[in-house]
Amino acid sequence: MRPLLARLFAPTYIAMGFSSSASPPSRRLAHLTRHLLLSSGELSSSVGAPAAAARPAYLAAPKGYAAVLVCLFEDPHGGDPRVILTKRAASLSSHSGEVSLPGGKVEEGDADATATALREAKEEIGLDPALVSIVTVLEPFLSKNGLHVTPVIGILSDKALFKPVLNESEVADIFDAPLEMFLKDDNRKTQEANWMGMNIPVQSFEYQSEDKTFVIWGLTAHILTRAAAVVLQREPSFVEFRPRYVNSPSGDTNETKR
Repeated sequence: MRPLLARLFAPTYIAMGFSSSASPPSRRLAHLTRHLLLSSGELSSSVGAPAAAARPAYLAAPKGYAAVLVCLFEDPHGGDPRVILTKRAASLSSHSGEVSLPGGKVEEGDADATATALREAKEEIGLDPALVSIVTVLEPFLSKNGLHVTPVIGILSDKALFKPVLNESEVADIFDAPLEMFLKDDNRKTQEANWMGMNIPVQSFEYQSEDKTFVIWGLTAHILTRAAAVVLQREPSFVEFRPRYVNSPSGDTNETKR
């Protein structure tokens, strides 16, 4: 990786500094934030297609770099973490109509992965970066298009202060889902898909929000499973796909459950 990009996407851990305009976080949310800050040096994305350890040496260099925001807030009714998701506009040339996390490709003016994720979230859904406290950055995932995608985990301490403004050219809808669902086998399906010449299991989750049904699948689903495992401090109830690229350049894969 070139020095500038190495600096842009090095794990960056930012001490919590909730905006003065936001309400103080609840005890549960504050505990969650402290956990993530204290354990941030040990975090890595070992599900899906983690880029740093997973890319085979015989493959070309990554085609680009991107970041997504895993923005969490506390469910006002049960206190459990929920995550903000979007449905991409049907007019987009790639991944149209799919569910995704706010985010996109790194731009020249971005200082790091956090800056990319926050900028994209503001552009796509009108999320003020001042409302989000970044607590950790996970190891990048490798997308099917060859992008290194870095998940940035942030806490929205007061959901009521967030007034979504959708960029309709990019985003058709916005919703939120319980983070814990990405560790459960309920409403989860898997199917084989070709990824870099290999047939791998790709997972999807179906979620009902009011009168709408959303399907969260592919890279987004794998990122959310890893983020949920890190945040909630437990492994999923299903078998995770864990590629063995470093020791198996021939493309062998492994499915294990820790």
